Amino acid sequence: MNLYYITFCFIFISNVISAQKVDLIIKNDAAYFLEEKDSILNYQIAEKSLNGTYTRTNYIHPLYTLDGEILTEDFPPDHYHHRGVFWAWHQLYVGDKRIGDAWLIDDFSWEVINAIQLKPEEKSTILKVEVLWKSPQWRSKSGKQKPLVKEITKLKVYPLKENYRQIDIEISIQALEKNMRIGGSEDAKGYGGFSQRLKNVENIKFTGSQGKIEPTLLPVEADGWIDISGPFDQDDNLSGLSILSHPNNPGFPNPWILRSKNSMQNAVYPFPGKKAIPLSETHPTILRYRLLIHRGEANQIDIASKYVEFQK
Repeated sequence: MNLYYITFCFIFISNVISAQKVDLIIKNDAAYFLEEKDSILNYQIAEKSLNGTYTRTNYIHPLYTLDGEILTEDFPPDHYHHRGVFWAWHQLYVGDKRIGDAWLIDDFSWEVINAIQLKPEEKSTILKVEVLWKSPQWRSKSGKQKPLVKEITKLKVYPLKENYRQIDIEISIQALEKNMRIGGSEDAKGYGGFSQRLKNVENIKFTGSQGKIEPTLLPVEADGWIDISGPFDQDDNLSGLSILSHPNNPGFPNPWILRSKNSMQNAVYPFPGKKAIPLSETHPTILRYRLLIHRGEANQIDIASKYVEFQK
């Protein structure tokens, strides 16, 4: 094999990789991200329920591994309210009035009023959605449900790069009523905010910037990122999901709720969750996260350097 042939093959393969792009198809039910024929994730636009209960929208499911296996769960029997990659809170107040429970999906709903594709950035494909939070407990004088919060969320999905894929999520929430507050669970765990319900498999490993992490009942400290790896693919092949929390997120570094089975993973905001904090009418609360879907365990990619890149 001569040098010219090797050089030609290298250039050809490099051009193919650089030509890869993520497609976005927006339909009435969901927005679908794909790379060629491979599914990456779906963002749920239309309402979805379990026999008319636990009606939800505004979340990611399925989220796929790099080998096309579904990584997330929706309506798991142990916690029917869990749903893929989601962001929700137990507490929402207008003044002293408690308004529903978005975490448990109790007297709470979301209306996706707009979903558009933005101009690409850094070879990424971007979905922008505008969502209104509502509750039957908050109505106008005519009896119509009034929006409580306006949410604008952006999903930025990048082409496959070597053995991982990057997904950026920015969530902006702004009060539409005066004197609003938001908070998490009112127990010692204090969970709430950006969460992932992953497929239930054995031998899950948790890794942070200081190495291996053991889940506990209460929140754990792990700086800005967590990796969850396990046999999520067929034939028990290892793959994983790294969750990076941006240092500009309010309250950073927030603790993490981690569970090895039958539950969700949560980057806690606010903490402690039992103490509801103000939600502004004029300055939106912005939460930014990065997901890295990868093959193998955490040591297969340099998460630390990718976290440094995320901070720029």
